[in-house]
Formats: sequence, structure tokens, C-alpha cells
Amino acid sequence: MTSSMNKIRQHGFTLLEIAMVLFIVALLLAGLVPTITSQMEQQRANETRKKISEIKEALIGYALRTGTLPCPARGDIATGQAGAGDSILSCNNTGGNYSFGVVPWVTLGTSETDGWGNRFTYRVAADFADSIASNTNGACTPSPAPTQATFGLCSNGNMMVKSAASGGTNVATFIPAVIISHGKNGAGAFTMQGKQVPANSNADEQENTNHGSDANYVSHPQTTSFDDLVDWITPYILYNRMVAAGKLP
Repeated sequence: MTSSMNKIRQHGFTLLEIAMVLFIVALLLAGLVPTITSQMEQQRANETRKKISEIKEALIGYALRTGTLPCPARGDIATGQAGAGDSILSCNNTGGNYSFGVVPWVTLGTSETDGWGNRFTYRVAADFADSIASNTNGACTPSPAPTQATFGLCSNGNMMVKSAASGGTNVATFIPAVIISHGKNGAGAFTMQGKQVPANSNADEQENTNHGSDANYVSHPQTTSFDDLVDWITPYILYNRMVAAGKLP
């Protein structure tokens, strides 16, 4: 009888130990979750930056081959449907503003989405994306006139990147093309289903979505309220690569 009671007590004590161990493990896991989440977000951001770099190289490669930057793809076409990911035929603003949309991932052979599963926004200056036969060079007259490119060494892009929507300093000017990941919250991005995520109330993020209002964009380190990743084609790198390839002047 005594032996049986000891076994019961031993069995109950073992269950208590297990409960305490589980409680401690739960506390440890609760402390680790924020760290793991933060690491996962950093991994997605790094993945997105890598994809943007690949897109920039593909855009320059497209210009080297064709003499022009590609027009955007339409963001409102679902993946797998006709035209999804294809550069539209014209983005010279005739009949509507088509200089902004999403990265033409099929045309370029690049990734469709960022690390959070949303499409990359893409805007291009029309002078850099028209055909060579009907080229426009903005407010300049190249001399000699280029015959293998739709823009000249004197051409300037029409976009500006600032450090803040209001009161910010200039980060980059005369930009021919800009690429945007709208980050974790995806505010303003197009999904793979062709739906646009509503913009949020953050003024800096709104500046990266109001394409029809102006040609200004915002880039600064990510915060709790601003998680966009913005990059661009710098005009002088583009000119240099085009000259080296014999496309300019």
C-alpha cells in the first residue's frame, strides 16, 4: 500500500515538473517571437532590395538592346491573364497617363512581386520610353541627334526623389525611372489579383502613390509608419552605359 502511494506521489510530482517546464518554454518562446518576426521582415526587405537591383539591371539591359526604356505593365490585370506583366505599347501620355504602372516583369524576365507578395510600382519618363522613330528629348536638342536611342545626353528625366513629402531635401533629381516596393503594409501596391491596396494616411507613403498628381517620390529609412523601398535609374549611369555600348551620342 505504501509503495503504491509513493508511486502516485511520484507520478503527480512528475506532471507538475512537466507543467513547469512547459510554462518556462512558453515564456521563452514568447520572448523569441518578436525577434524571429523582426528577422523575417529583414529577410523580406533584403530579398526585395535584391530584386530591385535585378530590375534596374534589366531596365538598363532593355535600353541597351532597344534604345529605350520599357513602358510599365498594367497593374490591374491578374496574373495569368492576357497582357499581365507585358509592357504596354505606348506611355507617351496620349489619351491618358500611362507612364506609371507596375514593373513589366514578363517583358524584362524579372520577379513579379516583392518580398511581401505585391507587385513593384514602376514609373518612367515618357521622353525615355518613346520609340526611336518618334523620339522626344524634352527641352533639349541633342547634337548630334541620336539614331540608336530615343533620348540624348542632354535629356533629363522628370522625376524627383525627396527625403520627405513636406519640407524634405532632394535625394535625386532628373530621374528617368523609379521602382517602388510598398513594403509590408503594401499601401498603394497592386496585388497578383490585379487589385490595388488602398493608400494609408502617411504623407510620405501617399507621395509614392499619387502618380497622377506630381512626379515627386520619397525615400528614407523605414520606420513604423513608412516601409516603402524606393530606388531609381540615375541618368548618368544610364548615359554612361549607353555611350559604352555605342547607342549614344
